[in-house]
Amino acid sequence: MKTLLAALTLSCSMPLAADEANHLFILSGQSNMAGLKPQQAFTPAVAGHFGKDNVIVVHDAQGGQPIRRWFKDWKPEKGEAPAGNGDLYDRMMAKVNAATRGKEIASVTFLWMQGENDARMSHGAVYEASLKGLIRQVSEDLKQEHVNVVIGRLSDFGNEEPAYPHWNMIREIHLKVAEDAEHGAWVDTDDLNDGIMRNGKEVKNDLHYSPEGYLAFGKRLAEAAIKLIAEK
Repeated sequence: MKTLLAALTLSCSMPLAADEANHLFILSGQSNMAGLKPQQAFTPAVAGHFGKDNVIVVHDAQGGQPIRRWFKDWKPEKGEAPAGNGDLYDRMMAKVNAATRGKEIASVTFLWMQGENDARMSHGAVYEASLKGLIRQVSEDLKQEHVNVVIGRLSDFGNEEPAYPHWNMIREIHLKVAEDAEHGAWVDTDDLNDGIMRNGKEVKNDLHYSPEGYLAFGKRLAEAAIKLIAEK
């Protein structure tokens, strides 16, 4: 009996194996992440690979928002930092904490699609530090030394659009941050903003993606995330 009790105690105290724990995916950003419906392509892809009981997908995004609403230490190139930085981050993390409470986490992947607002507001000079700071913020708050990072690079919409003066700068920053990350990747979105929109309008190089574009976006994010996890 003592041997049986000892065995039961040992088995209950041992951590779950990586393939029995959960892979956490956090999808956040502004409108093109908000327009993504994870259940259509992203979640089926990661669940098909890891098993539906081994994935946690948290999707929290809001259109038209600057990165400062996620990165708490955001500062402009000149002047004082505005109040209220990080409020959307707190909302996101509340969902993450609720979804992961009491669960063993095998990996964390942060998937980010944002930058349109900062490109329009000419905040490109501080965007790289802000995005790297945000990734560090996620890592520290979740107590994860290694967080996988998947970034959706801004599309070709604003390449020559005067209303978005820092568009190309932020496109380049997206690539750089992904390449600088220990476990990072980026996905191309240049071909996702053509086609027939949900309202029936045909568009070319639109700010937002077509329904088919969002499906492809979800698949690309999932494929990049799965690859990063496999490489660790």
